[in-house]
Amino acid sequence: MYQLRRFATRHARAYEMVYNASSPIILATLTVFNKLFGSKLDAPVTWFEKQVKGALFDCKMCGNCVLSSTGMTCPMNCPKTIRNGPCGGVRANGNCEVKPEMKCVWVDAWSGSQKMKHAQEIELIQFAPNHQHKGSSAWIRLAKEGGTNRATKSVSKAEV
Repeated sequence: MYQLRRFATRHARAYEMVYNASSPIILATLTVFNKLFGSKLDAPVTWFEKQVKGALFDCKMCGNCVLSSTGMTCPMNCPKTIRNGPCGGVRANGNCEVKPEMKCVWVDAWSGSQKMKHAQEIELIQFAPNHQHKGSSAWIRLAKEGGTNRATKSVSKAEV
């Protein structure tokens, strides 16, 4: 999983293009499914999302996805689950202080974000994840809330 996660970061622009093309289709389809079937398809959709995002991004299924804002790097892979940048314990070689064999998630996130069209979104402050969403589908939640494919619960550093 780690190597695939790093691959996604190195190819963040291509992943962003696929994400931007497929996200409206996925959300529209899930909105229609929700109207037709209610919550009956939530479990299989959540399973599918977990398989896809787990394989591609080592997604932890927090239910509060910010991949499009963090260089296609899941911040929940940080051993400290820090959501807004590195902890200050990043080693000189860019590796994590907790897992020295692993590149800091936020070093990868920054690198990936700089390849993306919306590179500045990594500078948005993300709210702490709602732990009630853990294990649930971010796709379903966005479809039910009428969300967009960009991060919706964040503020700029200037607003803080």
